[in-house]
Amino acid sequence: MAEIHLEIPPRLDYLAVVRLVVATAAALDPPLAESRLDDLRLAVTEACSNAIKAHRPEAEDEPVVISCRLEDDHFQVDIRDRGPGFDPDALTALPEVDDPKRLQHESGLGIPLIRVLTDEVTFEPAPDGTIVSMTLNRSSPST
Repeated sequence: MAEIHLEIPPRLDYLAVVRLVVATAAALDPPLAESRLDDLRLAVTEACSNAIKAHRPEAEDEPVVISCRLEDDHFQVDIRDRGPGFDPDALTALPEVDDPKRLQHESGLGIPLIRVLTDEVTFEPAPDGTIVSMTLNRSSPST
Protein backbone atom coordinates (compact mmCIF):
# COMPACT_ATOMS: atom_id res chain seq x y z
CA MET A 1 0.00 0.00 0.00
CA ALA A 2 1.28 3.46 -0.89
CA GLU A 3 -0.11 6.65 0.59
CA ILE A 4 0.08 10.20 -0.67
CA HIS A 5 -0.65 13.12 1.63
CA LEU A 6 -1.39 16.61 0.29
CA GLU A 7 -2.17 19.79 2.23
CA ILE A 8 -3.56 22.84 0.48
CA PRO A 9 -4.71 26.27 1.60
CA PRO A 10 -8.52 26.51 1.69
CA ARG A 11 -8.66 28.28 -1.69
CA LEU A 12 -10.44 27.17 -4.86
CA ASP A 13 -7.45 28.03 -7.06
CA TYR A 14 -5.72 24.88 -5.72
CA LEU A 15 -8.33 22.50 -7.18
CA ALA A 16 -6.39 21.91 -10.41
CA VAL A 17 -3.32 20.84 -8.42
CA VAL A 18 -5.39 18.43 -6.32
CA ARG A 19 -7.02 16.89 -9.43
CA LEU A 20 -3.62 16.44 -11.07
CA VAL A 21 -1.96 14.84 -8.03
CA VAL A 22 -4.88 12.52 -7.23
CA ALA A 23 -5.41 11.42 -10.86
CA THR A 24 -1.67 10.81 -11.30
CA ALA A 25 -1.61 8.71 -8.14
CA ALA A 26 -4.62 6.70 -9.34
CA ALA A 27 -2.90 6.05 -12.68
CA LEU A 28 0.03 4.29 -10.97
CA ASP A 29 0.36 0.53 -11.17
CA PRO A 30 -2.17 -0.97 -11.07
CA PRO A 31 -3.97 1.96 -12.70
CA LEU A 32 -7.64 2.86 -12.60
CA ALA A 33 -9.32 2.67 -16.00
CA GLU A 34 -9.42 5.98 -17.87
CA SER A 35 -13.20 6.26 -17.38
CA ARG A 36 -12.71 5.79 -13.64
CA LEU A 37 -10.05 8.53 -13.65
CA ASP A 38 -12.69 10.89 -15.05
CA ASP A 39 -15.10 9.83 -12.28
CA LEU A 40 -12.34 10.36 -9.71
CA ARG A 41 -11.42 13.83 -11.00
CA LEU A 42 -15.02 15.03 -10.80
CA ALA A 43 -15.69 13.46 -7.39
CA VAL A 44 -12.48 14.96 -5.97
CA THR A 45 -13.32 18.37 -7.44
CA GLU A 46 -16.76 18.31 -5.82
CA ALA A 47 -15.51 17.08 -2.45
CA CYS A 48 -12.60 19.58 -2.36
CA SER A 49 -14.85 22.45 -3.44
CA ASN A 50 -17.24 21.63 -0.62
CA ALA A 51 -14.36 21.31 1.86
CA ILE A 52 -12.89 24.66 0.86
CA LYS A 53 -16.27 26.41 1.03
CA ALA A 54 -17.02 24.86 4.45
CA HIS A 55 -13.64 25.77 5.95
CA ARG A 56 -14.18 28.13 8.90
CA PRO A 57 -12.67 31.62 8.51
CA GLU A 58 -10.92 31.33 11.88
CA ALA A 59 -9.16 28.20 10.56
CA GLU A 60 -7.91 29.81 7.34
CA ASP A 61 -4.31 29.07 8.31
CA GLU A 62 -5.12 25.35 8.61
CA PRO A 63 -4.99 23.30 5.42
CA VAL A 64 -7.53 21.13 3.68
CA VAL A 65 -5.92 17.69 3.84
CA ILE A 66 -6.16 15.18 1.01
CA SER A 67 -4.89 11.62 1.51
CA CYS A 68 -4.81 8.93 -1.19
CA ARG A 69 -4.29 5.25 -0.55
CA LEU A 70 -3.36 2.91 -3.38
CA GLU A 71 -4.52 -0.64 -2.76
CA ASP A 72 -4.42 -3.61 -5.12
CA ASP A 73 -8.20 -3.66 -5.53
CA HIS A 74 -9.23 -0.04 -4.91
CA PHE A 75 -8.17 3.59 -4.66
CA GLN A 76 -9.28 5.66 -1.68
CA VAL A 77 -9.25 9.42 -1.22
CA ASP A 78 -9.95 11.16 2.10
CA ILE A 79 -10.57 14.90 2.20
CA ARG A 80 -10.64 16.69 5.55
CA ASP A 81 -11.77 20.26 6.12
CA ARG A 82 -11.98 22.47 9.19
CA GLY A 83 -15.63 23.38 8.70
CA PRO A 84 -18.47 23.17 11.21
CA GLY A 85 -19.32 19.57 10.25
CA PHE A 86 -22.62 18.47 8.79
CA ASP A 87 -25.01 15.55 8.58
CA PRO A 88 -25.38 14.49 4.92
CA ASP A 89 -28.64 12.70 5.74
CA ALA A 90 -30.12 15.98 7.02
CA LEU A 91 -29.53 17.86 3.76
CA THR A 92 -32.61 19.21 2.04
CA ALA A 93 -33.83 16.77 -0.58
CA LEU A 94 -33.72 18.21 -4.08
CA PRO A 95 -35.57 17.03 -7.19
CA GLU A 96 -33.88 14.19 -9.08
CA VAL A 97 -31.23 15.32 -11.56
CA ASP A 98 -33.47 14.47 -14.54
CA ASP A 99 -36.44 16.45 -13.14
CA PRO A 100 -36.84 19.86 -14.87
CA LYS A 101 -37.50 21.41 -11.43
CA ARG A 102 -33.85 20.67 -10.62
CA LEU A 103 -32.90 23.59 -12.88
CA GLN A 104 -34.28 25.92 -10.22
CA HIS A 105 -31.44 24.91 -7.88
CA GLU A 106 -27.97 26.32 -8.57
CA SER A 107 -26.20 24.19 -5.99
CA GLY A 108 -26.62 20.91 -4.20
CA LEU A 109 -25.34 18.55 -6.88
CA GLY A 110 -21.95 17.81 -5.28
CA ILE A 111 -22.88 15.09 -2.80
CA PRO A 112 -25.30 13.29 -5.17
CA LEU A 113 -22.59 13.36 -7.86
CA ILE A 114 -19.98 11.99 -5.48
CA ARG A 115 -22.36 9.18 -4.50
CA VAL A 116 -22.93 8.22 -8.16
CA LEU A 117 -19.29 8.51 -9.27
CA THR A 118 -17.70 6.50 -6.46
CA ASP A 119 -18.19 2.91 -5.37
CA GLU A 120 -18.37 3.93 -1.73
CA VAL A 121 -18.46 7.25 0.11
CA THR A 122 -18.67 8.08 3.80
CA PHE A 123 -18.99 11.40 5.58
CA GLU A 124 -17.53 11.67 9.08
CA PRO A 125 -18.78 14.89 10.66
CA ALA A 126 -16.96 16.20 13.69
CA PRO A 127 -16.95 19.45 15.66
CA ASP A 128 -13.63 20.42 14.06
CA GLY A 129 -14.45 19.45 10.47
CA THR A 130 -15.58 16.70 8.16
CA ILE A 131 -13.77 13.82 6.50
CA VAL A 132 -15.14 12.65 3.17
CA SER A 133 -13.81 9.20 2.25
CA MET A 134 -14.32 8.06 -1.35
CA THR A 135 -13.44 4.64 -2.73
CA LEU A 136 -13.22 3.61 -6.37
CA ASN A 137 -12.76 -0.08 -7.07
CA ARG A 138 -10.17 -0.88 -9.72
CA SER A 139 -12.20 -3.66 -11.32
CA SER A 140 -15.75 -2.31 -11.49
CA PRO A 141 -17.08 0.50 -13.65
CA SER A 142 -19.16 3.28 -12.13
CA THR A 143 -22.91 3.14 -12.53
